Order: sequence, then C-alpha cells, then structure tokens
Amino acid sequence: MFASFIDNLTIGLTVAFSLSNLFYCFVGVLLGTLVGVLPGIGALAAISLLLPITFHLDATSAIVMLAGVFYGASYGGSTASILLNLPGTPSAAVACLDGYPMAKQGRAGVALLMTTVASFIGGSIGIVVMMLLSPLIVSAALKFGPAEYFSMMVLGLVAASTISSGSALKGIAMVVLGILLGTAGSDLETGAGRFTFDIPELYDGVSLVVVAMGLFGVSEVIASIRTIRRGEIDRKSITFRSMIPTRDEVRRSWMPILRGTGLGSFFGALPGTGGVIASFMAYAIEKKIARDPSRFGKGAIEGITAPEAANNAADQTAFIPTMTLGIPGNVVMALMLGALTIHGIVPGPQLMAKHPDMFWGLVMSFWIGNVLLVILNVPLIGLWIRLLVIPYHLLYPAILMFVCIGVYSINNSPSDVVMVMVFGGLGYAMRLVDFQPAPLLLGFVLGPLMEENLRRTLLISRGDFMVFLERPISATVMAITAALLAWAAFGALRRRPAKAIEAT
Repeated sequence: MFASFIDNLTIGLTVAFSLSNLFYCFVGVLLGTLVGVLPGIGALAAISLLLPITFHLDATSAIVMLAGVFYGASYGGSTASILLNLPGTPSAAVACLDGYPMAKQGRAGVALLMTTVASFIGGSIGIVVMMLLSPLIVSAALKFGPAEYFSMMVLGLVAASTISSGSALKGIAMVVLGILLGTAGSDLETGAGRFTFDIPELYDGVSLVVVAMGLFGVSEVIASIRTIRRGEIDRKSITFRSMIPTRDEVRRSWMPILRGTGLGSFFGALPGTGGVIASFMAYAIEKKIARDPSRFGKGAIEGITAPEAANNAADQTAFIPTMTLGIPGNVVMALMLGALTIHGIVPGPQLMAKHPDMFWGLVMSFWIGNVLLVILNVPLIGLWIRLLVIPYHLLYPAILMFVCIGVYSINNSPSDVVMVMVFGGLGYAMRLVDFQPAPLLLGFVLGPLMEENLRRTLLISRGDFMVFLERPISATVMAITAALLAWAAFGALRRRPAKAIEAT
C-alpha cells in the first residue's frame, strides 16, 4: 500500500515537473491571481474564457492550467478586498470586514502578506487531505453501480440548489432548467432529435462553452459595468517593510489558520458548499471564541487569516468528489468535469487506475502552483495595484472581444456567437430577479450523465424504480436527498409567515 503510494507520487512529480506542465501551471496561477485581483471577473468567467484554448492542449496540461486559475483566484481575491473594499471573488468578501479597516490604518502590507501566508498553509493542508482521502473514496466508490451514481448526482444537484445562497425553490428551478438544456440535441440511444426545433445547429446539443461564457462571462461584464465603484489607493503605504507583521499578529494568526483550514477541508469536499460558506463560518467561529469580539470589523488579523485559509483549503479539497466520483461540488468543478469529458476522460473511480499520470500529476502541480503563488503575490503587489486603476470602459470591451473570438474558434460557427450573447442576456436577466445561474450549469453538466445512469439502472431492473430503494447505498443517499428537500421546504414555509407579519 505504502509502496504504491510512493510510486504514484513519483509518477505525479515526473508529470508535474515536465516543461509543458510547469509552463501551463505558471500561466494558470498567474491568470488566476490577475482575475482574482480584478473585481467583477472571477475564476468562473476566466475558466469559461479559457475553455476553447484547452481544446488544443493535452488533457493533463489543460486541467493543470484551469486548476491553477481556480485556486490562484483565491489568492488574488483578497487583494481588492483589502485595498478597495471590493471582493475580487465571492469567498474573498469576508476579507473586506477586517482587511479594509487595516488598510485604512496603514497596515495594508501586513494584511496582504498574512493573507498570502494563510492561503499557502490552507492550500497545502488541503492538498495533503486530497492525497490521503482520494484513494479511500475510490476504493469505496468502486462498489457503486448506475443506481448509486444516479442517486449521488441527484444529491449533488439538490444540495447545490438548497444549501447555496438564495431561495431553495429558485435553485431547484435552475437545476431543472439546466437539465432540460442538457437534453437538447440527439438522443443518447436512438439518435432522434430532442428540443432542436428543426434548427441544424442544435442537433449536436448546446455547447458547454457557450453556456458558461454567456451565463458567467458576458453577464458578469454587464453586471459589473453597472455596479463596480472606484476606491482610493494609497500606493506609498504598500512597501516591503510595511508587510512585516508584529510578533503579536503572528501569534494571533496560527490557530485561526489551522481552524480555518480544518473547516475549509471539510466543506470543500461537500457538494453545494465550498469556499464561500467555509470562509464565512471560519470568520463567525473566530469572532465567537475571541476574548474581545469587539475587535472584529476594526482590523483584527484573525478576521483575515482564518477565512483565507478556509477558502483555499476548500478549493483544493473540492477536487476530491469531482475527480474520484465524477460529481462536481460547485459550478467551477462542473466546468473542470466538462473540460475532462471534452478530452474523452470520464472522471470517477476508474480515473486513478486508468489515468494515474494525470491524477497524480495534477495533485503534484498543486504544490508547484502554491509555491509559485507565494512567489508571485508578494513581489507583484505593486503591479496588481496599478491594474486596479485600469479604466473599466477599456477592460470590459476587450473581454467581450475575446469571448466572441473564443466561441467562434470552437466550430467556426457564427450561431455560437449569437447563442453566447443570448445566454449572456439570460444570465443578466436572472441576476435581476435573483435566480442564481450556478445551479443551472450544474444541471446542464450532470443532466446527460444522470439520464445515462438512469437508463442503465432501469434496463438492469427491467423498469422497476424500486431498485433505487432496494440497494443500501442508493437508498441512504436518496434518504439524505429527501431530508434536504424537506429541510428546504420547512425553511421556506417558516420564512413566509415571518414576511407576512412584517408586511402587516
């Protein structure tokens, strides 16, 4: 057992340290840091834009680069939060609470350095958790059949729609819409057209890149143009000397970093939760156990280090269910799953056996990426500050241009450009009425996989739906799913009388 583990690590190091993978890892973490620093873009939009480029790369290099963008954005997201009180990523919103007050006190350098240290520690421990838990999960998942996979995917979709922010009912509605979009095109078995409306371009289905770029790239640009505000940046206060923390600040940071890492490692592996919930919970716990809670919101170092460690640990462990079970825990992981399937690789229990070079190469690239991020973030703080003052009326037209070029380059089809703009308008309209697009993308990616496993199960059971309750693992997962739905319905009913009382 131990010998095979060492052999896998050796394979991973060989793959990760190849010149091409080193280059794409560097490009990924650099772009991730950049989009994390710039408010209103985020890792999701960046990965959507980069998907067409990955078609021309091998699967390992593609996933290494996209993963670098994902966890690199967590490093850079806190920079705008601290300097401008504008979170670069949703999980970095907590850093605004104490990071921006520290910047106003002239301690922005300390805040930026400690977030980098906390991110590195949280990410490193998250990688260790992934290395140790992934083989155990795979050994259990090898006992899964199509019924268990279908049940797990249903649980993932329900958890993502009911646990995430916003109305659970709206989240479930978005999941259903995503599943319906995923069924458009040719039938998996008969080849008959479904929901194509006699449009030839729809017989191959709706492209994942088109949906992702439209819902998250174009709509994000439209929303950011309307909402982004400018802040004042004191460049002179950001010096290398100003980044050195005091002994008291270092002493106050270690335990919050470890507690935040533990929370992030746990929530990252759960579908529908991730770094946002982990970072807010880490902040709430630190404030709850603090001897002087009044310090929080006024520049407490624990209010920065704990959430940063939590969201970076969550980003690493989020790969566990995606790679070992083929079930994305969040919308970015859904894009990762889509990128792998485009290259003909099916994530799941067989991934580590059939493609050990890719899996362990990706894990080892996480170590390289985390070291690169520390090297990049500290010296390039001055550069990120200058990028923050780029006029947005120049930045966002360039993003839209690259969206159109990227979409058109996939199939050389003008209709794809039209469709991405349609989905961009749909995504922005959904924002206005508070419908989250993330569950829609999860449903779109998992819908065809759910249909495939459902058909296999019913063929084996000769059409008997009770098979989902007769198999112990499937029945347990279905019971958890039913409990989540009941909890969401109970919460909605409890909130309705409260709103009625307020209205009167």
